[in-house]
This record gives sequence, structure tokens and C-alpha cells, in this order.
Amino acid sequence: MMKKIIFNSEIFKEGDVYVALCPELNVSSFDDTIEGAKASLKEAVEAFIEECDTMGTLDEILEEAGFHKELEPYEVWVPREPLSEEKMAIGG
Repeated sequence: MMKKIIFNSEIFKEGDVYVALCPELNVSSFDDTIEGAKASLKEAVEAFIEECDTMGTLDEILEEAGFHKELEPYEVWVPREPLSEEKMAIGG
């Protein structure tokens, strides 16, 4: 049985397509619609997770990406929660 993994997604538009990104795992996908991009991202993350699990590196990859494991009421991996988010700039 696959572990439950909760991940963040960011959706943005590039040209005529919507790109969906899981920033913690650096996995992305795209589609012509926002909903399609979300569905495509879920498939891409699932494939990435399955491959990591097959290679025996899943727990290590998730920990390095900032996820932590919660065990109640069942095992679920959750991403870290930022204390603050803001856009910043450098340069002139």
C-alpha cells in the first residue's frame, strides 16, 4: 500500500498552458486547464513517489525535502509549514 503523502502545489501560466509544480519535490506537469494541470501533477508526483519507493529511497527523499511523518491515526507524510511567506527582491 502506498503511503499517504500530502504535498503543496503551485499553479501558474506559461504561454498557453497551465503549469503545476510541487516545489518540495521539484516535480511539475502541465495542461491546457488548471484542473487538468492539477490532475497531471498528481500523476507525476505519484510516479515519482512510486519510483523512489521501488529504489528504497522514499523516506530519505521525503525527509531531505522537508517532509515529516505523522503516525496518528495512520502514517502520513506532510510538508513543512512556513512561518512566513513573502516576495523579496535583490538588485536594482
